[in-house]
Amino acid sequence: MGPWHWLPWLCLALPPGLGHDPSGPEPQQVHLSYPGDPGAMTVTWATLAPAGSVVRFGQAPGPELPWQATGSTQRFVDGGFLRRVLYMHRVTLRGLVPGQRYVYRCGSQEGWSRRFQFRALRNGTAWSPRVAVYGDMGLENPRALPRLQREARAGLYDAVLHVGDFAYDMDWNDARVGDAFMRRVEPLAATVPYMTCPGNHEQKYNFSNYRARFSMPGDTEGLWYSWDLGPAHIISFSTEVYFFFIRYGLNLVRKQYQWLEQDLKEASSPARRRKHPWIITMGHRPMYCSNNDWDDCTRHESVVRRGLLGFYGLEKLFYKYGVDLEFWAHEHSYERLWPVYDYQVYNGSTEAPYTNPRAPVHIIVGSAGCRERLDPFVPAPRGWSARRIEDYGSARLHLLNRTHLHLQQVSDDQDGKVVDEMWLIKELHGPEAWG
Repeated sequence: MGPWHWLPWLCLALPPGLGHDPSGPEPQQVHLSYPGDPGAMTVTWATLAPAGSVVRFGQAPGPELPWQATGSTQRFVDGGFLRRVLYMHRVTLRGLVPGQRYVYRCGSQEGWSRRFQFRALRNGTAWSPRVAVYGDMGLENPRALPRLQREARAGLYDAVLHVGDFAYDMDWNDARVGDAFMRRVEPLAATVPYMTCPGNHEQKYNFSNYRARFSMPGDTEGLWYSWDLGPAHIISFSTEVYFFFIRYGLNLVRKQYQWLEQDLKEASSPARRRKHPWIITMGHRPMYCSNNDWDDCTRHESVVRRGLLGFYGLEKLFYKYGVDLEFWAHEHSYERLWPVYDYQVYNGSTEAPYTNPRAPVHIIVGSAGCRERLDPFVPAPRGWSARRIEDYGSARLHLLNRTHLHLQQVSDDQDGKVVDEMWLIKELHGPEAWG
């Protein structure tokens, strides 16, 4: 055999999507995000050579793309040995009709993407958004992804919340794993706004692959932001600043905490709460969990919960401003908690624990599927743990109105079966609801 007889076997061993490396100015890794402005949508994509940043679009159905928007290009140099260069393109479409479906393609004269469709988000608060929520999805073993893509094509979702940990890892193989992951999620992410927060697997090179690839709203560090969706105000933040503060500085912890407090203060004002009564957060590492490992959430004095040496802890902050629902991931399992604060359960009542609860509700949704597989639980559930499921899946969140919210956990080990659900019903929002 020749010296390259092992090459076909090496290709077979690579994760899906790494068998080829598209090059040139053709668009790839197309995805959407909501910039926070009604009637707007941001399209982001990558090329491996310099090219223009143009989106052509029109109302669907119809073959015509009569409108054109231009944007910016960022040259991104990966921190790996090869210092691979990617060109990240961002174009924000404005003047969209709320609720209208659009067709678009992106690129330039050097090359165009295929056509995609999306529906512009509805304006105001008098509608009922449907959102897919999950974390910890890798290029290898993304068990929930095929179902999520089918459901997105069927119009089941208005947005996606990916609660940290992408590709495992986006920087690997000189960022080719990140490229392959973004290509793989493209059928989903190019159809609905793909809203994200950073996890621990994004920390390499100062979170540079995460910051370069995603276009989230707000003029912040690229690690935290907030936006309004129907009757909800959604806050995305970084738990990782607590664990890499020695490398990146305590100032980043302080800066995020101050931003969070200001954002929560504004969101919990009577005028804002009348418009967007629900406050929902998403951060990667949980405050609580009952998994059988040594992660931060298994410790009584969780860093995320209590802060660094007692400073900048998030549990008191979220409780102070009446956060209703907190999404987490990191643990590769699903866990729903009773309404809890400082390890004490504050159910609304014995018969209806999630009707007018007196503390925030925590949900862990880290089982979308990755190469690290699932995480086991300790044998005996904790007193604040209401439901634990150790299989692959993702959550569906339906924000019906200002008083009713419905959550379902869907199992991909059980062919899309709903394995858990919860109605969160609140007649009063804000810290006054704690009683």
